[in-house]
Amino acid sequence: MKLFTIDSDGKLTSYKEQLFRDENKETDLEKLLEENPEYFFEDSKVLVIGRQVPTNLGTWIDLLGLDKYGNTVLIELKRGKTPRDTIAQLLEYASFIENLDYESLNLIYQSYIGEEPSLDTYHQEYFAIDLDQTVSFNKSTKLVIVAQEISSSIKQTSLYLRKKGFDIYCMEFKYFHNHASERMITCDFVVGEESFLKTEINPSVSLPKTDEKKFLASLDSNGRVVYEKLFEFAKNNNLFIRWGSKGFSLNLGLENGFVGLFFGYPPTSVFKQSIYSGFEEITKKVNNSEEIIEHLRLELEQTGFFESARSNLKWIIRKPENQTEIDRLLSIITKLTEKIRRNGLKG
Repeated sequence: MKLFTIDSDGKLTSYKEQLFRDENKETDLEKLLEENPEYFFEDSKVLVIGRQVPTNLGTWIDLLGLDKYGNTVLIELKRGKTPRDTIAQLLEYASFIENLDYESLNLIYQSYIGEEPSLDTYHQEYFAIDLDQTVSFNKSTKLVIVAQEISSSIKQTSLYLRKKGFDIYCMEFKYFHNHASERMITCDFVVGEESFLKTEINPSVSLPKTDEKKFLASLDSNGRVVYEKLFEFAKNNNLFIRWGSKGFSLNLGLENGFVGLFFGYPPTSVFKQSIYSGFEEITKKVNNSEEIIEHLRLELEQTGFFESARSNLKWIIRKPENQTEIDRLLSIITKLTEKIRRNGLKG
């Protein structure tokens, strides 16, 4: 394949194909896939939930994702391995992924993404799934091999496995650059284009966490007003913030542990610029949680600015909020912390 740029005078400048490994580290392609799955898997969007995920056999899965229907997507980058080793390792990973239930997948996701709501909530937001639609996780697994060149033996073996019922794909990419140091990648499925993970889990490689300064810088003017008030309130009321890869959780600490009360996100998050309730955290950790959540849900619904978000409620901050609305949320949080302190944490 030859690629050219066309300047204003109609002259062509060529992009020259290069070996990706000559100018990049092995992890660079992994990172490109991790951060841009929508471009590589345009016809079948993938939500990445783990990178370098450890298996029970002491090996590491390059990237683990989910499709819209909750099926696992196992992505393996071919780095100098023989065709036989590539296929064997992929099948080994698949045997591990097959035994993962929702709780195991959620643990992988939580470790990878940081302090965020549960996997099913994030999955629903990412794929814009209707609230009444039920998703069954890990009913099947897609196996994807990615390389700059897919050898004929890998193609042949993959086609054979597809005939035997394995949902396996091979993606080949080309890497170019020109004299202006501009780079370009193209990719195509060379196998599988016609159709397109209960074992003990150790933590996977985590995304770097954000902090208050970075978080506030990512907000628009509407969100900044709300979050600055919330952070100030937290500092003045002995609440603490735990930072995730993009957002945070607002927590109440007690002698025997802590509980997440609300979660906050920036505009760049799949959750948009929003504040989410922490019903799952309260249910899991707080005594008399059912009664507490019932009162909390009613108070949030009565604000008029919280809306349904699957099993939780969310406030998407789209417009300038007046001080009355912010004060109302802070008042709700105050009453919530008083109830939790009275009832205490489980165990």
